[in-house]
Amino acid sequence: MYNSYMKMNETPSANRVHIAFFGRRNAGKSSLVNAVTGQNLALVSNVKGTTTDPVYKAMELLPLGPVVIIDTPGFDDEGELGELRVNRAKKVLNKTDAAVLALDGELPPETPLSDAEEELINAFTTRNIPYIVVRNKSDLCNADSMKAASGEILPVSAKTGFNINLLKEKLAVLAMPQEPDKRLVADLIQPLDLVILVIPIDKAAPKGRLILPQQQVIRDILEAGGIAASVRESELEQTLAKLGKKPALVITDSQAFELVSAVVPKEIPLTSFSILFARYKGFLETSVRGASALDTLQDGDKILICEGCTHHRQCDDIGTVKLPRWIKNHSAKEPDFSFCSGGDFPQDLSAYKLVIHCGACMLNEREMQYRRLHAESQNIPFTNYGITIAHIQGILERSIAMLNVDREGQ
Repeated sequence: MYNSYMKMNETPSANRVHIAFFGRRNAGKSSLVNAVTGQNLALVSNVKGTTTDPVYKAMELLPLGPVVIIDTPGFDDEGELGELRVNRAKKVLNKTDAAVLALDGELPPETPLSDAEEELINAFTTRNIPYIVVRNKSDLCNADSMKAASGEILPVSAKTGFNINLLKEKLAVLAMPQEPDKRLVADLIQPLDLVILVIPIDKAAPKGRLILPQQQVIRDILEAGGIAASVRESELEQTLAKLGKKPALVITDSQAFELVSAVVPKEIPLTSFSILFARYKGFLETSVRGASALDTLQDGDKILICEGCTHHRQCDDIGTVKLPRWIKNHSAKEPDFSFCSGGDFPQDLSAYKLVIHCGACMLNEREMQYRRLHAESQNIPFTNYGITIAHIQGILERSIAMLNVDREGQ
């Protein structure tokens, strides 16, 4: 689903604020989404349940900047299929940074909130999702005096455009990130610092381009005024020997950790793209603590390996082949591995000894915090690809030395 609305020259979806529209069937959510985006993005019909899957649209919302607008199925859908649609809407909550609850303006103003609407408000409050309540179809009735438990309801009309600009302005303020200056690597370097990026070009590398984490790290280094130099692991030792200055930092693909660590002098800081993304998405400390579970594995222990994206798997895929092989060699045991990717993430984790997640370059921070907290609530250790590899290869301390890891908790 993410690939369908992300273009190579746009801000990655994971770096966009996610704003979702929720409500009952026929409350006019899809019409509102079309009005806010200025496009006929969502299918509109008088038939209840027209929206069967979440619909995503990347756009600019000033003064906020790049956002993803999400239209969701009705939260009051019924029947077997309806339950599946509601579950898909609930999954959207995991990635929602700000929400709009749309009420149906065709209902009498004194109509109390439905059970579905009360459940949504409770979900917003419990998950600390900022939200606004709007009454759509205000052209059909006078909704100015309407009140909700959360405060005043904003009357809007997708048909006439009434208060749509005001809604967009309120959303821009509501969804403003609390940490606007959060960086991948720029806060670790100084202007003109040289950063070496070790990028393997093997069968798993996409043809003719760099993968998203590599692109984003390079961009962040350049924005900080640093110097980004990319090299394959096979040329790393010669490159270091020819440099006129010592690099301030070496960042490697985690799969090449062992070779790179042996080549890079101990006094030069070393980490990986995956570890930087765990830090950027707010689950580095959890990952460091969770890695200790790798040392106590027993035969048959279940391990869940998660990737935030869906991609064509190569014959020596890191998630399904390399990590299981390295973990078996490290533990001298035979764990039982399960795998999930994209938006799938199990509700019940109680059967697992450990969850290992990718760097999550394709998932926003809100969703990663949900996954982290979901594992913690069930007392399941949660770690990361890069942290796992560094731990197994005995270089974990070196790989996080400059990242100020809080080992006592987040």
